[in-house]
Amino acid sequence: MIRLICKAIFSLIGWQLVGVLPDLKKYIIIVAPHTSNWDFPLGVLARGIMDRKISYLGKKELFKPPVSWLFKALGGYPVDRQQSQSMVDRVVQIFQEKDSFILALAPEGTRSRVKSWRTGFYHMAVRAAIPIQPVGIDYATKQVEIMELFYPDGDIEKDLPFLQEKFLRFTGKN
Repeated sequence: MIRLICKAIFSLIGWQLVGVLPDLKKYIIIVAPHTSNWDFPLGVLARGIMDRKISYLGKKELFKPPVSWLFKALGGYPVDRQQSQSMVDRVVQIFQEKDSFILALAPEGTRSRVKSWRTGFYHMAVRAAIPIQPVGIDYATKQVEIMELFYPDGDIEKDLPFLQEKFLRFTGKN
């Protein structure tokens, strides 16, 4: 029922989901460009259409009452960006402890324009020995596109530019 509702809303607002997620138990989804608060509801609708349990990292400020229950129910893990904790270590541990875990995050780490991506997602994938699933949000075509699955080999100097290039054709909202 949720899948049909999400599909109807997505279609009603003129958006389309292109591609399919891999049938794997563990991977990291990177979603870009992340330029607007609207990216989150679009992602929730797309996830509902795909009928997958996908978790995400969000700034801790989102997880305060009265809406904290909603963000947690949607699979959120709060991140305190002021603490010098190792989020990479925490996420790798989650991947190691769970039989099945899919995590979505924005490689920019913020909605603001950035010159370079944060690299935590890459280190998480390498250390947990899991692939990266690139997903682009394109406001120009109103499409959420699931691209080809990527297996990082640990050479971030080669892999990061390769991944970033995949997203150049997508237009963010802002």
